[in-house]
Amino acid sequence: MNLEINEELALLRHDLRRFTTDKLEPIARHIDETGQVPEGTLELLREHGYLGMRMPNQYGGSECDLPTYCLVLEEFSRAHRVFTLMLDASSGLNPIAISEFGSQFQKDKYLTGLCSGELLASFALTEPDAGSDAQAITTKATKTETGWSLSGRKHYISGAHVADVIMVMAVTDKEKKARGGITAFLVNKGTPGLEVTRVDKTIGSDPIQLAELTFEACEIPDSSVLGEVGHGFKIAMSSLTSGRMGVACSCIGAADRLLEMSTEYAKQRSTFGEPLAKRQAIQWMLADSATEIALARSLTYEVLRKIQAGQDIGVGASMCKLYCAEMVGKVADRAVQIHGGVGLIRGYPVERFYRDVRHYRVGEGSSEIQRMMIARSVLG
Repeated sequence: MNLEINEELALLRHDLRRFTTDKLEPIARHIDETGQVPEGTLELLREHGYLGMRMPNQYGGSECDLPTYCLVLEEFSRAHRVFTLMLDASSGLNPIAISEFGSQFQKDKYLTGLCSGELLASFALTEPDAGSDAQAITTKATKTETGWSLSGRKHYISGAHVADVIMVMAVTDKEKKARGGITAFLVNKGTPGLEVTRVDKTIGSDPIQLAELTFEACEIPDSSVLGEVGHGFKIAMSSLTSGRMGVACSCIGAADRLLEMSTEYAKQRSTFGEPLAKRQAIQWMLADSATEIALARSLTYEVLRKIQAGQDIGVGASMCKLYCAEMVGKVADRAVQIHGGVGLIRGYPVERFYRDVRHYRVGEGSSEIQRMMIARSVLG
């Protein structure tokens, strides 16, 4: 099924597909072979206008809308998940929060560098005892004569070990918690008292790493407060819709590519004198995957259209994130099965996709959290 958000984005998809195929897929192969993102990758994205896509023009951004940004994520995810993370670092939660809630000083200090790729951003919320229950964080910020002192620990923070600026959520009023007791702070790399105490490799590709951060008497000035004191939880929650829609579209792009690879392999690979594509068992796997991708795209594009029109989507973003994350996992599993032994070997894209997409059911709010939100809406 040929579904599009609108005619304008349908035209854009053609250019995005060509860029992804010609420029990004060779880089994806290099990453698979070496475990490293080659130098010049960020520069390539910047040269073609893909960094800072949702940031203001005055700082080097493109001020594009959410559907356009999501379409780029969808197409880039066909090559490698690393590219979607690069886009997120310049147009995701941290940059958007600075753009929307930051002081003029903070905007001038960070946004130009984030749009150009000269600065990398990260968002630190999760703690050992506070994952999905963000209100349970214990990292605290104590007021001092010159600013604030941070103490605590964050873990599983994407890209924090290479980030130049980290948005840290900390408790400033233990009694109020999420209702006015959590504040967002912008902490610069190298600030005394901030230490990267561990870097974890994930189930996914080698460049996708998570860091543990320890704050011990980490002194920061008042100018580090993002927005108002006590409004940190509100800032974090404000980005949930765009984050979930971005994940949904990334899942669709990855699933679409997996289906293509599975179809091509089924036509080429022969067993017992006939192509796999002649086997009903394989045909049904392909049919199920195609149907689920079409359903995911229909739901996600409809929610994006409503967002663009300023309509209330209720728990639509949670539905998109839940369905697409679960869908791509099933498509990836079938792709490995269709490829057989080849699908199990490191160095083949199908095997790497299978590992990389597993993250989507956990990150940006797990499938269980999305179900909880949807159930609350259903139950009133």
